Amino acid sequence: MAMPTNPSSNISFLLLFLLLHFHLGKSELEVNYYSKSCPKAEDIIKQQVTQLYNKHGNTAVSWVRNLFHDCMVKSCDASLLLETVPNGVVSEKTSSRSFGMRNFKYVNTIKAAVEQECPSTVSCADIVALSARDGIALLGGPSIEMKTGRRDSKESYVTEVEDSIPNHNDSISLVLSRFQAIAIDVEATVALLGAHSVGRVHCVNLVKRLYPTVDKTLDPTHAEYLKRRCPTPNPDPKAVMYSRNDLKTPMIIDNNYYKNILQHKGLLSVDEQLATDPRTAPYVQKMANDNEYFHQQFSRAILLLSETNPISGDQGEIRKDCRYLNAN
Repeated sequence: MAMPTNPSSNISFLLLFLLLHFHLGKSELEVNYYSKSCPKAEDIIKQQVTQLYNKHGNTAVSWVRNLFHDCMVKSCDASLLLETVPNGVVSEKTSSRSFGMRNFKYVNTIKAAVEQECPSTVSCADIVALSARDGIALLGGPSIEMKTGRRDSKESYVTEVEDSIPNHNDSISLVLSRFQAIAIDVEATVALLGAHSVGRVHCVNLVKRLYPTVDKTLDPTHAEYLKRRCPTPNPDPKAVMYSRNDLKTPMIIDNNYYKNILQHKGLLSVDEQLATDPRTAPYVQKMANDNEYFHQQFSRAILLLSETNPISGDQGEIRKDCRYLNAN
């Protein structure tokens, strides 16, 4: 005779199965994943990142931005790096959210060096993650122990970019919800935006705060400086017209960003909102007061970001060229 089933037991078993499945999926990323298959991989990547930084300092900033743009859309899977091909992939780089991104050609330089040592072994997704880790260190940020073992996507997610990556003019509520969707909490979100302490902002993304009238929340003296940097309300997107995020330490990941936005000297609308919204303001103040605390939270946030929904195991592929899917 069939035994009666207990609905609550079935539900418990299902929850246990789902938890185990989630845990196993996350555990496929590990520190020193390539220790046997390509033991020199991380050293080669670090060497290439350092050489590129010594020639072109802004590459280190690009690697941090690459991680953000790749991991916010679907997964940390190097879908960002795919180029548009006729009757095939449409690159995520064609999205307006990718405006101003550069140095992609040097990702190919890093990949080529790794391929020479270990063909078809190290994923482009891990190169994105590790180059960001090494770039952060070169920019004076924290040392981060990054897990590896990601695989590369077999498709682009260009149609999902604008719904995944916040715009600089979005409300802080929308920004927080975008990060919350990938399990990044408010404190970590505030820390991640500290990446605005390095690099620059093109005038295209600034002028709405300057013209036709200056945003009242912007420090008047700083606004005058920005108007000298961006003297027209209609800047040419292809022209080199920009302002540095931080004038004091423009190439160091430090807490000056938070000090600046507390003085209403942030360049973007989201910077100003971060400093004044009651959900984020306490963290901004704490990070402005304590650079070590900022670095601790920035490190935690980068790890959360870099482990977003990774493709691992036998999913995806290891691209031979980060720009194109492997030939079948």
